[in-house]
Amino acid sequence: MSRKPVKIDTEYIALGQFLKLADVIQTGGMAKWFLQEYAIFVNGEPENRRGKKLYDGDLVDIPDFGTFIVKS
Repeated sequence: MSRKPVKIDTEYIALGQFLKLADVIQTGGMAKWFLQEYAIFVNGEPENRRGKKLYDGDLVDIPDFGTFIVKS
């Protein structure tokens, strides 16, 4: 399975911001809608809170979009 690295310059990033940085959504305002419409898994657990903090090494799996790894 290919994991696309998403580089962050801070200690953590919120899931909503991460979706934009990973080019899954075009604007931060789309995050709430996207999280309601699509299944997202963080480290294998279902997640739908756009404020969920992601740290270095966290895996974000979005079926039909790909698997991403947070890199700091």
